[in-house]
Amino acid sequence: MGIKRIGKHLLLNRWRVRRAFPRQALANIEKAIKASEATHAGQIRFVVEGALDGAPLFKDQPARERAIDVFAQLRLWDTVNNNGILIYLLLADRDVEIVADRGISQKVQQAEWEKICRVMEAEFRAKNFEGGVLKGISAVTKLLAKHFPASGRHGNELPDRPVVL
Repeated sequence: MGIKRIGKHLLLNRWRVRRAFPRQALANIEKAIKASEATHAGQIRFVVEGALDGAPLFKDQPARERAIDVFAQLRLWDTVNNNGILIYLLLADRDVEIVADRGISQKVQQAEWEKICRVMEAEFRAKNFEGGVLKGISAVTKLLAKHFPASGRHGNELPDRPVVL
């Protein structure tokens, strides 16, 4: 566990999250998710967590592990077709992770998700937070529309609203 990482996480506060993702940016992300889900059978959630605290921080939990925990806490695995996708941003580390439920991960390789994460992270380094998320949603949408095209009526099983932890 690095003291530098602990310091970054302890010093990042909610104000910085709101600065990176003001209310209008979160509303635009919600609209993008809603539009995306009209084109495929998948379910997308976006979560931004400012920083780790408590046990996850002092256990030096990697962003990937934390994303899997959040995936479970939000019950993204609880969709009828096992088609939940989590786009998770740990802002303090500027680390993006995409966790796909088993129905989707059978058709889309982890390397494809990783490529999307790297594009988003590059946008975040340029301080283009909203744009980075929208690019990520667009790329995820293309994969889901290719492998899980919308067919008839499919319900929106998960909320589209971004989650700020």
